[in-house]
Amino acid sequence: MSAAGSGAAERSATARNAWWGGLLLLVASVQFVLGMAITQLGWTTPYSLSTNYISDLGAVHCGPIGGIDPRYVCSPWHLVFDSSIVILGLLTLAAVVLLWKFLGPGALSALGLILLALSGVGAMGVGFSPEDVNLTIHQLSALIAFACGNTALILLGAVLWRHLRFGAAYGLLSVILGLVGWFALILFVTHHFWPLGVGGYERLTVAPTLLWAAVVGAKLLVRPRAATPAVPATPA
Repeated sequence: MSAAGSGAAERSATARNAWWGGLLLLVASVQFVLGMAITQLGWTTPYSLSTNYISDLGAVHCGPIGGIDPRYVCSPWHLVFDSSIVILGLLTLAAVVLLWKFLGPGALSALGLILLALSGVGAMGVGFSPEDVNLTIHQLSALIAFACGNTALILLGAVLWRHLRFGAAYGLLSVILGLVGWFALILFVTHHFWPLGVGGYERLTVAPTLLWAAVVGAKLLVRPRAATPAVPATPA
């Protein structure tokens, strides 16, 4: 095979992988949102988006939980949530592998994708260690997911800004989402819960990564066969 033919085949494979990576990102985000909504429907006691943690949906046992926000937790469909967040992590890891070449070479791209992968590992840790089973691992996993995910958005924003498929609008959106997520995370870990409540700020920490995955994933599905070469645009 000629060098030109080999290069074309490689670009085609990279574009195909990017399409699948985009699909996995979109599915990961949507299925997790649906998993939260479905699990919430199974509650027999009131569930508040403001006063309940997201992780209350994954609690295995019914009973009071102490800490800074004592509350009664009972999530009969906890397996739906715990499975959903593990799937979120697995699909994120797979998407990172598929998008590695597409986003182009460079330390910024590599670090952003590694952090995104770590956020997936953190999500899996949350699902495998519910808050009422192993709180220490659960909290550490959640912190990894929150911090790595939002930092990845900021770094990848710079990559998307220069990428031929995306451009400045996607890069700016990615950075803004990452900064919003970090702002909410700082308020969340420092226990400044007014006015959204603990649940509100936790959701504001998680939402940017989910929205980013849905938007970027959908963008990658638009023109899979006519993809541009898998390299960032080079400034003149």
